[in-house]
Amino acid sequence: MSGPLPDRALVVGAARSGIAAAAALAARGAEVVLHDRSAGLEVAAPAGVTLALGERDPAQLLRAAEVLVKSPGVPDGAPVVAAARAAGLPVWSEVELGFRLLPAGARLVGVTGTNGKTTVAELAGAMLAEAGADVVVAGNVGVALSGVAADVRPDAIVVCELSSFQLEDVVTLRCAAAGLLNLTPDHLDRHGTMDEYGRCKLRMFERQRPGDTAVLNDDDPWVAALPGVPGDGRLVRTHGTEAERAGFAAGRLRGAHNRENVAVAAALARALGADDAAVRRAVARFAPIPHRLEHVGDVGGVSVWNDSKATNVDATLKALTAFEGGSLRIILGGSDKGADFAPLVAALPGRVRAAYLTGPAGERLAPLLAAAGVPVVTAGRVEAALDAALADAEAGEAILLAPACASFDEFTSYEARGDRFRELARARGARPTSYPEPGTVDGIG
Repeated sequence: MSGPLPDRALVVGAARSGIAAAAALAARGAEVVLHDRSAGLEVAAPAGVTLALGERDPAQLLRAAEVLVKSPGVPDGAPVVAAARAAGLPVWSEVELGFRLLPAGARLVGVTGTNGKTTVAELAGAMLAEAGADVVVAGNVGVALSGVAADVRPDAIVVCELSSFQLEDVVTLRCAAAGLLNLTPDHLDRHGTMDEYGRCKLRMFERQRPGDTAVLNDDDPWVAALPGVPGDGRLVRTHGTEAERAGFAAGRLRGAHNRENVAVAAALARALGADDAAVRRAVARFAPIPHRLEHVGDVGGVSVWNDSKATNVDATLKALTAFEGGSLRIILGGSDKGADFAPLVAALPGRVRAAYLTGPAGERLAPLLAAAGVPVVTAGRVEAALDAALADAEAGEAILLAPACASFDEFTSYEARGDRFRELARARGARPTSYPEPGTVDGIG
């Protein structure tokens, strides 16, 4: 779509995004080397791609490359990336490559923020589809942008969830509409400061033109404090109260944060031509995404909820808004990223019946919560935490997994943690939620 593609490229990071980028370049006739520092990685090289695993001499890896394409998991300080910059070699993120691979005429919708990106990207895509658009959803979670670009038609709209890692190295990427949801402390082990974290997020707007739209969620304090954003897009500021116009009350999403998500998704969809009727139909039909306030089912009148994606304190605080105070038992903890738990400790008294704590982070949380008057059970592992919560809970209460922490003490990812939690709950009698098809919405079934 924008700018030439290389004849020779080095792709760094042999996970989902890197494999997609390497395959896409090779399919267009480029000579591609796919490199990962993990020597024991089990990966099949795409057709026409040379695999280079383990520690390698950066100069040797870069010798024939015209560009380095960086997977989002690869930090900027990686030796081969630093060597590329020192040599003046262009460094692209995988989404920069994906954008260049899109056909002329395709439009990109970008969604970023600390929390809520997947829900908003999927929901905006659903709204546009209800309006009759040819829509593809890609990005940070799901399929890589470079992996779907070849199948995108010239009149399509691509809704792309964009992380700060992906936005670090964009060059020509331009969003016809772009939404910023929130910014709270996260990934500071990589970005170092909130200023740098925010700078990476705001890069999504840099190349917008006057006909494009920049959507800001003004219910988030960091976003609301922005006087504007880079680029020349038309600025639209939203609030969660606007979710009612989009039919939030008739939908399946819960919580104040999902009101904000619906308002941003609706603004993005309207910017690309969706009308209010299409927006409301999509909201009515939209089921919560797995691991994001997902209702696993009920056990003896106790509702069980999976919000494993709540891997930071702010996400957990937002999940609390979906439940009435005093009727909730919460499972917290996991691997300890050194987060400041003070806001969480301040919010839980009176909001939860008890906290069930797992992993090293749970051990650090236990005395803090106990001192605040929150009953705590140090369970160690997720299974023990669920069993203890079920044993204590009474009919009409809810059990929420919203850990506020990463999962790596016990699981390989938040998805693995959420999947295991769901499996455990189902084994104890919880049944999947079945929703009736929504009735007529604005005269259209």
